[in-house]
Amino acid sequence: MSAPSKNDTTAKPANFLRTLIEREVQDGVYAQRHWGGTPGDGAHHAAGPADPAKVRLRFPPEPNGYLHIGHAKSICLNFGLARDFGGVCHLRFDDTNPEAEEQEYVDAIIEMVRWLGWSWDVGGTSHLYYASNYFDFMYRAAEHLIEAGLAYVDEQSADQMRASRGDFTTPGTNSPWRDRPVAENLARFREMRDGRHADGSMVLRARIDMASPNINLRDPALYRIKRAHHHNTGDTWCIYPMYAYAHPIEDALENITHSICTLEFEDQRPWYDWLLNKLADTLTLPDGRVVGGLLNRPLPKQHEFGRLNLSYVITSKRKLRALVDERIVDGWDDPRMPTLAGLRRRGYTPAAVRKMAEDTGASKTNAWIDYGVLEGAVRGDLEAQAPRAMAVIDPVPLKLGNWAELFGAEHREPCSAPAHPQHPELGQRRFSLGPQVWIEREDFAETPPKGFFRLFPGNRVRLKYGMVIECRGCEKDADGRVTSVLANVVPDTKSGTPGADAVKVKGTITWVGMHDGVAATLNLYDRLFTEAQPDAGGRDFREVLNPGSKQVLRGFVEPSLAALPADMRFQFERHGYFVTDRVDHRAESPVFNRITGLKDGWAK
Repeated sequence: MSAPSKNDTTAKPANFLRTLIEREVQDGVYAQRHWGGTPGDGAHHAAGPADPAKVRLRFPPEPNGYLHIGHAKSICLNFGLARDFGGVCHLRFDDTNPEAEEQEYVDAIIEMVRWLGWSWDVGGTSHLYYASNYFDFMYRAAEHLIEAGLAYVDEQSADQMRASRGDFTTPGTNSPWRDRPVAENLARFREMRDGRHADGSMVLRARIDMASPNINLRDPALYRIKRAHHHNTGDTWCIYPMYAYAHPIEDALENITHSICTLEFEDQRPWYDWLLNKLADTLTLPDGRVVGGLLNRPLPKQHEFGRLNLSYVITSKRKLRALVDERIVDGWDDPRMPTLAGLRRRGYTPAAVRKMAEDTGASKTNAWIDYGVLEGAVRGDLEAQAPRAMAVIDPVPLKLGNWAELFGAEHREPCSAPAHPQHPELGQRRFSLGPQVWIEREDFAETPPKGFFRLFPGNRVRLKYGMVIECRGCEKDADGRVTSVLANVVPDTKSGTPGADAVKVKGTITWVGMHDGVAATLNLYDRLFTEAQPDAGGRDFREVLNPGSKQVLRGFVEPSLAALPADMRFQFERHGYFVTDRVDHRAESPVFNRITGLKDGWAK
């Protein structure tokens, strides 16, 4: 599948967000907005032309880790809705916590959003933004709230503030600093800004209602003192806005229409609306000055949807970091990780991830999706496009005893097969049959079980795209392990030649010639956990690690796969879909990762 197109007319699954946006676009709710060309305050946008975007959405990650499959849902939802309704989706870094954020994560997030096929460049304009670029406005807005009597500097300790906040059954109690005069609050806040107080010694809080049944409205913190180097602003600031304060302002400055987030932020929506309304309102101060009007209406609106939870996966950043730090996996891009970097290295396609995100829709409840849904989307994508090849992943030699008698010892019989059975335009792949080939060890049994139609003494099978052979037995080592399988060629049975079908067989097996096969490392990846919800009920996820999540085998692939670049996907006939590893693969020493099997091996 190709990258998502603005001209895509495919019917999209209905969901409440799509219905809401469609109605609001039809009603012209945001039709009168103006856009100043860049993010800015109300005056900046009012001076610009009518906003060319019918809607504006955003994907706002904090750059404190690597994106995972849960983020893919939000990415596809926001960018997809913007595309479908003639809008723009911004990529914005919510970088207000300098201690946890790094440029490494910024770069990785940009790379992964692009990998998924989305772009924030529209009409020659890049809509890549950083919350830290709005720090000046956030500070200005904070001073406005102080002047309006809506914010104060609190000098209680963190423990005191926590105790006075109350809980769901007990109202909070007012801070002793809550009613201090505006002038003193302004002076104290500026001292905070100028670095005259210790980290953690005071915070700026909104002045709302300590008895509110919504704890988020009990005078939430707006700014804290934190001396930390910021990846974008350096050491310019020693006070930083709290996320809950910064996020609504970021949306407003960027002219966002629909601020889409997950359900855990539902209780934050009253605060979101309170803050933006207070910054948009005008107010006459006791000295006669008219202040406010910092933002234009209509203001952004927050909408919540249910989080996507994928079975057999954990997405907690803390737990994912533990997997990496404890060397349970081989890094953030380990193909067993649910990070987008890991999925990419595993060989999952952007189109498959987008399809899963789109097909699961958006609802008002959190949902668990079986991992098989994602694997099914990958199979559906690769079935139509992945070239075919033969590979032997657990090889044992097959010796054709009458080869020299029939053809001569040096003869190699040319064989061919379509690169893809549904795409003849892709041509044929070429390989040849000789006196010794590699076959799968499981394709031979001295004493076959019932229904076994492959090689056993006296039975005939077809070497796929080759000839019919008859098994004569095997050779073993001193421990009784089979070291080679013995057979004879049945004459005049080469696939595609006249009379080849006269000899009927029940079994066909894949193979790779010893003379032209390419030795390869084959990484067989599987789910990292044995339980669908690895950390359910507080369980230590380490207790349910899958010991078979990675098997490293040495096998052989057909010669058409020699000298390949990285990130090439194939279907190994009978084994599943594989990709050349983007890190360890070399043309002279190929490494293939199993993407997924041909069917769901975990299905009950």
